[in-house]
Order: sequence, then C-alpha cells, then structure tokens
Amino acid sequence: MSAGPSKTGGIAHRMLSALQSALIRYGLGIALILLWQYAATRAGSIFFPPPSEILHRAGELWLSGPPNRLFLGDGVFQDVIPSVIRLLFGWALAVAIGVPLGILIGRSRIASDLANPSLQFLRAIPGPALIPVFIILLGTETTMRVSLIAFGSIWPILLNTIEGTRTVDPVQLDTARAYRLPAHARLWRIVLPAAMPKIFAGVRVSLALAVILMVVSELVASTNGIGYRIQNAQIVFLLTDMWCGIVLLALLGYTLNWIFLKVEDRALGWYRGARGRAAQS
Repeated sequence: MSAGPSKTGGIAHRMLSALQSALIRYGLGIALILLWQYAATRAGSIFFPPPSEILHRAGELWLSGPPNRLFLGDGVFQDVIPSVIRLLFGWALAVAIGVPLGILIGRSRIASDLANPSLQFLRAIPGPALIPVFIILLGTETTMRVSLIAFGSIWPILLNTIEGTRTVDPVQLDTARAYRLPAHARLWRIVLPAAMPKIFAGVRVSLALAVILMVVSELVASTNGIGYRIQNAQIVFLLTDMWCGIVLLALLGYTLNWIFLKVEDRALGWYRGARGRAAQS
C-alpha cells in the first residue's frame, strides 16, 4: 500500500530536481530577456526593440513559408542556408588541413624549426585584413568566403595539434618502438589518442572564429548571407531586422557549439573516464 505514495514522491522529487536544474542553467538568460523586454518597452527606442517584437519579425522573415517547405521563409533559403554552408565548408577545410599538418609538424623537430617562424607570422595577421587580397585572388563569390573562413580558423586547430602531438608520453613511444610497433600504428594508437583533447579544444575555438569570419566575409561585396542582411538592414534603417540577424547568429553559434560538445563527449568519453578514475585514486 505504501509503494504508491513512495513512487509518486520519487517522481515529484525528480521533477523538482529537473526544474531546479533548468532554473540554474537558464534562469539568468530568462531574467535578462525579461529585463530587456521591460526596459525596451518603457524606453520606446527604435534602436533597441523589445524581444517580443524581434521574435514576431523573425517569424515573418524565416517561418512564414508554405507547408511544403516546412514553413521556412525565403530568407532561410536566400541567406541562412548559404551562410551555414560557407561556415561549415570553411571550418571543415580548416580541420582537414590543420590536423594532418599539425601532426606532421609536431612529430618532426626539423619541420617544426622550419615552419614555426612562418606560422607565428601568419597567425598574427587578422583574417579580415586579408579580404582585399582574397578578393583579388579568388573574386567575390563563395570560394573567397570559404577560403577566408578556413584561413582565419585554422590556427587554433594547427597550433593545438602541434602542441598535443609534442606532449605524448615518451615512455609510451619508447615502449611501442621496443615492441616494434610500426610507425602508422604508433600514430593511430598512441600519438592521436594522446593529442585528441588538445585537438578538440582547438577545433572548438576555431568553430567560434568561423562564425565570426562568416559574418565578416559577407559584409564585403556580397549579395546574400546573414552578415549581408544585417548590414543592409542597418543601412536602410530596418533595425528590428538587424536585431533579428544578430539574434539568429547567437542562436546559430550556440547550436553549433552544443552539437560539437555532444560529439566531443562521445569522442573523448574514454579520456574523461580515465581522468575521473585517476582523480578518485
């Protein structure tokens, strides 16, 4: 007879715990949005519209399409999707080049000595400063924007990969050599697993840089994209549209980071488990 109330109490306790966790995680953000709504409504400034107005306008811009297009508006296909494609292609190119090159440089003292001065010089050049050079070399189409994103976001990946491959435990490598493990096996079984935490850290930083560079690349000689729409809305004084673009960028960055963290948790589960066991011992 007592199992029913006990079970009900357990469910209520879990629901209360989930509510408390949600409030801790999202409470500050919700409070800031409510404060923004109150302050913007009281001020009545055209420069800072309330979140409710931004949300309504965002629905008109991006969620007012027909059912056969999942209610997605023209703005999604004209601006959002092209921006996301450029972002992902540029970021993927940076990963595809940065990780192998970082492993090569990190595992070779000669390559490191030769490349280090040039790498330090190139990484000090802000990506946006090279937009005129990229336009001259590649024109004003998608290739230029993808290349700029890749160039600007490759450095955290490359440098973290170099550092990660250098910090491999030499005892493990000596043991592998003693057992005559081939070079490719040492790379896949020892070097890469040991360097993966630093590589993932660099890739995560580069993702944030890729979002920034995507916007910057679309501010110059562009005819579509989120960055282009934000700038165009500012020029023609459609400030609510401008804020819609800014909020969309924040949501895009948050979503990509959330997805990446989930992938990272799966890929580095063994590493966190090993650290947890080491801390307990």
